[in-house]
Amino acid sequence: MEEIGATVVAVYMRYLHDVLKQANMCSMVGFIDPATVSANSGTIADRSRLVAARLQKTDGEQIFMMPYNPGRHWILLIVRAKKETVYFLDPLPGHRVVDEEAKNIVNSAIKMYNTHIARAGRKNVIWKTLSGTPKQPSSVECGYYVMRFMRDIIMDPSLGFENKYAKGNQEASYPQEAIDEVRNEWAEFVFQIIKQGNY
Repeated sequence: MEEIGATVVAVYMRYLHDVLKQANMCSMVGFIDPATVSANSGTIADRSRLVAARLQKTDGEQIFMMPYNPGRHWILLIVRAKKETVYFLDPLPGHRVVDEEAKNIVNSAIKMYNTHIARAGRKNVIWKTLSGTPKQPSSVECGYYVMRFMRDIIMDPSLGFENKYAKGNQEASYPQEAIDEVRNEWAEFVFQIIKQGNY
């Protein structure tokens, strides 16, 4: 298995968007393109504005999945703007902390969102680490794990990810079949796009 980039993750997010459409859940879950927010994608201010613009296109109840790569590692942030809460999921084992740059981007974006909806908001955004996620077995699976996290979250219509991945619910690594399922869905989606000439 090899490391994957933002384009691979974004294509899978597009596939998941189609899954959400079929389940009539688009008003519940949105996505933020990792290529626009990850490290080396512009200034923190520029990236914050992009995230804020995405948050402002919703009624606020929607959660936004934001895969983020601070440099050779994928994590997943789930932004719940109306509740001024961000969830942090990291497939690496051990006590992990949120990248400061990612935190600054999202905190600023939520402040801009609050200004947009004319709300004073909290002094500080609430950050919750969901440490009960499956953990990658080596150094290259993080992107696949983040894609699988997103898949598992949207396959639960109640969006009960906070309880599912809470501390103490820690799981072992995903079985290879679970990662292969994501890879196969990605490949089939790309194949259909090429077959239809929609690229």
